Amino acid sequence: MDDLKSHNLVTVEQLVAVITASPATIRRDLIKLDREGVISRSHGGVTLNRFIPVQPTTLEKMQRNLAEKQAIARTAAAMIGSGDAIVLDAGTTMMELARQLTHLQIRVITADLHIALFFSEFKQIEVTIIGGRIDDSSQSCVGDHGRRLLRNLYPDLDFVSCNSWSLKKGITAPTEEKAGLKEDLLINARRRVLLADSSKYGSWSLFCATLLQNLTDIITDKQLAEEAHRELNEQPFTLLLSLRVLLAPHKKCCFRSKSHASLSTINR
Repeated sequence: MDDLKSHNLVTVEQLVAVITASPATIRRDLIKLDREGVISRSHGGVTLNRFIPVQPTTLEKMQRNLAEKQAIARTAAAMIGSGDAIVLDAGTTMMELARQLTHLQIRVITADLHIALFFSEFKQIEVTIIGGRIDDSSQSCVGDHGRRLLRNLYPDLDFVSCNSWSLKKGITAPTEEKAGLKEDLLINARRRVLLADSSKYGSWSLFCATLLQNLTDIITDKQLAEEAHRELNEQPFTLLLSLRVLLAPHKKCCFRSKSHASLSTINR
């Protein structure tokens, strides 16, 4: 499985070279994995399916691609100014963004319990939690109560996160409730911004929240594959690639994909 995760396509011969098993045993295992939907077989070899059927917990997500999430958060923070009203989706990338905003006087609406409690420590930040049922996998609010509130808000910026995204399938979520909440979160904002690291690109979950063309901006990291970069850069939204660099705390850095591949440094 590790070899499948590292390569888009592997052959039986390649697997024989790295696994101490016979070709017949490997073929039997591949047939079983194919039936279970874990892989797809073709004449050229086998590929790992990137459908995501389960929901990882917040603890599991916290350490995944942390440096990329922090870089994405720094780029997103440069979009926000004092006086703005913003909506933050639930998730660990959003928590990293929240840490970048404590110097601002802003209004924050969120579904995430951790983010709401974090902002409650800062008197100049007005925080509203949307309410509803608590989802145990993300420690965030889901349900119709929050969706009704979101449909009646007109914020300056909405920031949405996801565990899977692609140009073909859009932003997807493992449950209908989460997909619906993301859809309503994005309805009325002046800017609608996806924050998602590149490791999630090309994968999908069962329910679609929205197509990428409904966004104004996408912020991801520079590990995004070149082919994905090209196809996303042809779309109507602005694509921003955040850089993992060592900077002084007062500086932010991002790569604006549609501005002739120029590097821009943004001072706070």
